Amino acid sequence: MGTPLPTREKQTAEVIERLWEEYPDATISLNYATRLELLVAVVLSAQCTDERVNEVTADLFAKYETAADYAAATEDELAEDIYGITFHNNKAGYLQGIGELLVEEHDGEVPDTMSALTDLPGVGRKTANVVLQHGHDVVEGIVVDTHVQRLTRRLGITEEERPEAIEEDLMPVVPDEEWRDVTHLLISHGRAVCSAQNPDCNGCVLADICPSEKGDSDVDLASGDAWE
Repeated sequence: MGTPLPTREKQTAEVIERLWEEYPDATISLNYATRLELLVAVVLSAQCTDERVNEVTADLFAKYETAADYAAATEDELAEDIYGITFHNNKAGYLQGIGELLVEEHDGEVPDTMSALTDLPGVGRKTANVVLQHGHDVVEGIVVDTHVQRLTRRLGITEEERPEAIEEDLMPVVPDEEWRDVTHLLISHGRAVCSAQNPDCNGCVLADICPSEKGDSDVDLASGDAWE
């Protein structure tokens, strides 16, 4: 079993340093050119791969250029235009509602506060954090997606389970200047090495400090279950 460093702060700092060496170009993988496109892409990405979102938005963004365009569309039309996205019917309703609210309350622009963003249909704290960080250069939290949730628990950085609780637990131990990028570092590593079902511990740059390392540990700390 890997041996984590003696404090969460030291463990987190070492993880970040090593992941920067491994993934120096880590960044958001959604394609967008405007804040509205970013917002739409992030809403669509919930429980859907970024690759699939990028495929769908290539045509979507050519058709819908403004918030008013989304507001004027029917949910059925939007559902057809985003077909192939997970929960496309529900998300069509979100996009139509987002368009309406942006037009009615924000002059068609994407707001730059957490409260205003989370008032939009289909937008929770995770989505709002992404839009603030990459659309407005405002960093006031850490985006906790499934990769971040899994890896921070496996690495012994947190014992929290819910994304909101994990974010709150991470903020004191992750340096402020890393709040945005730590998400992309962990996502990159989660995709390349530390997958949910069959992580490649032998090829992992963090194995020697990971308390979930399969070579010696019987338990995946991310789930609390025994390794198969």
